[in-house]
Amino acid sequence: WLRKTSIDELPQLINVLKGDMSMVGPRPVTRSELDQHYGIMAGRYLSIRPGITGPWQVGGRSDVSYERRVEMDSRYAQDNGILSDLLILLRTPMAVIACRGAR
Repeated sequence: WLRKTSIDELPQLINVLKGDMSMVGPRPVTRSELDQHYGIMAGRYLSIRPGITGPWQVGGRSDVSYERRVEMDSRYAQDNGILSDLLILLRTPMAVIACRGAR
């Protein structure tokens, strides 16, 4: 239930306050995920802070292939801005309520 409703993400607000994360951005990944999946896109991913919510959360989470996740993260890193962040923030509550892609 905690995972499906994303309540387990709330402690990450401390990381936002510390400046280690943003409210919106790609989700944090491990070094092995970065090496295995991101390839030449790793630099783009590393150019911005990870976020509590982001394109992957509102775009389907576990229902999305990892390849698609990399595409979403890369596009976000290249084209991020206040408007895209606001749209993601507005879409996040519905994604959480619908438990879309949560496993």
